[in-house]
Amino acid sequence: MKNRILFSSILVLITSFFAIAQEVKTEDKGREPGHYNENKFRQMYDLMATPNMFRTASGAPGPAYYQQRADYKMNLELDDKNKKLLGSETITYYNNSPEPLEYLWVQLDQNVRSADSKSPLVDNERVDPGLAPDKFAKKFMEEPFQGGFHIEYVKDKSGKDISYTINQTMMRINLAKPLQSKGKFTFSIKWWYNINNYQVDGGRSGYEEFEDGNRLYVIAQFYPRMAVYSDVEGWQNMQFWGRGEFALTFGNYDVNITVPSDHILEATGAHQNRKDVFTAEQMKRWELAENTFDKPVLIVTQEEAEKAEKGFSDKKSTWKFKAENVRDFGFSSSRKFMLDAMAVQLEKNKPMAISIYPKEANPLWGEYSTRAVAQTLKTYSRHTFDYPYPKAVSVSAQDQGMEYPMICWNFGRPDKDGKYSDRVKYGMLGVIIHEVGHNFFPMIVNSDERQWTWMDEGLNTFLEYLTELEFDPNFPTDRGPADKIVPYMKGNQKYLEPIMSNSENIYNFGANAYGKPATGLNILRETIMGRELFDHAFKTYAQRWKFKHPTPEDFFRTMEDASAVDLDWFWRGWFYSTDYVDIGIKEVKQYYVSSEPTEEMKNFVARRGRSLRDIGPFIYLVDETHKEFNPKTKKAFEVKDVQVLEDYVSKNYTSEEKAALKNPKYFYEVEFEKPGGLMMPIIVELQYEDGTKEDCKFPVQIWRKNNDTAKRVFATNKKIVKIQLDPKLETADIDTVNNVWPSEAVISKFDELDKK
Repeated sequence: MKNRILFSSILVLITSFFAIAQEVKTEDKGREPGHYNENKFRQMYDLMATPNMFRTASGAPGPAYYQQRADYKMNLELDDKNKKLLGSETITYYNNSPEPLEYLWVQLDQNVRSADSKSPLVDNERVDPGLAPDKFAKKFMEEPFQGGFHIEYVKDKSGKDISYTINQTMMRINLAKPLQSKGKFTFSIKWWYNINNYQVDGGRSGYEEFEDGNRLYVIAQFYPRMAVYSDVEGWQNMQFWGRGEFALTFGNYDVNITVPSDHILEATGAHQNRKDVFTAEQMKRWELAENTFDKPVLIVTQEEAEKAEKGFSDKKSTWKFKAENVRDFGFSSSRKFMLDAMAVQLEKNKPMAISIYPKEANPLWGEYSTRAVAQTLKTYSRHTFDYPYPKAVSVSAQDQGMEYPMICWNFGRPDKDGKYSDRVKYGMLGVIIHEVGHNFFPMIVNSDERQWTWMDEGLNTFLEYLTELEFDPNFPTDRGPADKIVPYMKGNQKYLEPIMSNSENIYNFGANAYGKPATGLNILRETIMGRELFDHAFKTYAQRWKFKHPTPEDFFRTMEDASAVDLDWFWRGWFYSTDYVDIGIKEVKQYYVSSEPTEEMKNFVARRGRSLRDIGPFIYLVDETHKEFNPKTKKAFEVKDVQVLEDYVSKNYTSEEKAALKNPKYFYEVEFEKPGGLMMPIIVELQYEDGTKEDCKFPVQIWRKNNDTAKRVFATNKKIVKIQLDPKLETADIDTVNNVWPSEAVISKFDELDKK
């Protein structure tokens, strides 16, 4: 009908006029000085790197993007009796950058354990209140472990010695002439080092010694390996102090590993000579496993492993592996190992899920490890890209949790009698899922771990959370849900750092680099963006940057570019600051409808030199908050009829349309406040006197013009008896006391009024 205004529009108009009527006229006392834009919704041009031809404003690799490549050929020998690793390697380095390189940088991570390492000197110390005798002896009486690389030579491809300079964990190859753009350089290094007992001397790799004298080796960071040269850092040659992990270059590996003949071994890459090291029966089991998708097939049995561990062979066997387009290489070897495997059917690929473990890990590992590997490959592939490598291996190594391409070491074993608690079981499952998941971040989406730990640990922890719930809906997850990060975010600001901090400078490493970014991504997915938008954007990032070197800006920009969701406010607050979320209900006012003008409206019209007659019939909301409404006794004001409204409805709506109209009787103005610095959507649950509930959600942009307070009017046909903010704990709100109305303070106030 002509000139019809929907009833809901009337309510909006009422609210707008009521808001205008709150204006307070002030005298002009002079202008205040100008100010910079401190609005938390301002864009992040001040924090993010400027886009260029290498990395675009959309977050994608640019037309000039490049990355270097390093191919390795290695011959290794594990000396089990003397606990040494000996190796020679030939590296071919390809300079794909547009500029010549005067020198090359090689990482020597084993030097973190050398006798003259500075790593032990950078941590503060204090006198312990008490030490066990073995700890006291090791700390004050024993000579330190004699670790670190012994470099025998560095030669060019003609066999001529090359000048080199070692600075702690970095070695500079001093080129006779610059390596030109699009050129390559081949050189060889021969080396050895003493392998550490990682349970005694620490470390991410080494050996575990058993009571029977056997050892289980997990070997990584074991060879001189190329540092990354990129458009962002130039050479990433920051020293390895022990925590900040690795920046590594993709390449192809051809590796021969010689070990005692009674050892079982797994490593990065496709196994080239399985028939030479497996028995005929083991080969049949392997071939069965390649076509078994529902459960693991035991290939090296416990009986075979127990037989091998009783001897100590003087014979040697060489295991051969080739890996294409990987950033690193690791292997594990022991005569104690049994091995099981199963195939995993992905959308396009069919990798093998494999576990190797000693009898001490059973029955826990035989039951769960390989199944967890398979689930991880399925879940991660669905959220990113099909796992491209031929296998993923989980190695049982007590007190470890570390990842390398296609292979990882994981803790968690039963008691000696084979029994285990849920804590041990889920702890083992969590670390397996996490470490296998690292194949995606950073082994394929190859971020700089030395600089930005969260880019692999945080993203990986987020997907670990999703995988755990798919593996077991009742999985006791400890990172991911918003409420899990609250104790950290409400902690002492002196010991908090922004996520965007280098790993060496973080106090609470786990919460900062793992938990907080994982929680942030979960909040984005569940509360801010929604699953559909988030999942598409996250997959876009993974597919854009697989087998490449992304930066934080590439991630931030891609998430916005692929979703059309402006998230600068979120990155600024959640990643670049230590702000926290605290949203509360500041005040609730209750109104009734009337045709009698309020004092506010009279003053509003008078200030503009007009009369109420000028604006014609009007409807007013009258504040009766303190007069008649008592939330404790649930007493409500009288709902009054307004003739002018009834007249309008009768003239402008048909009978059918009238039946569809809402009939609000109660009006509440709710003012929300934000004591915390972080923005979040406002999630409201209204509870009515009849026991029903209604959810309302307001986008984060409700704070865009006032970062401190926001107001909304709720028009309902049932009386509200309780208002609850964030009822499902979705936003990591650190103080939920102010999330409920009526609060204890409000109830106490009305108690006093009742007494009067």
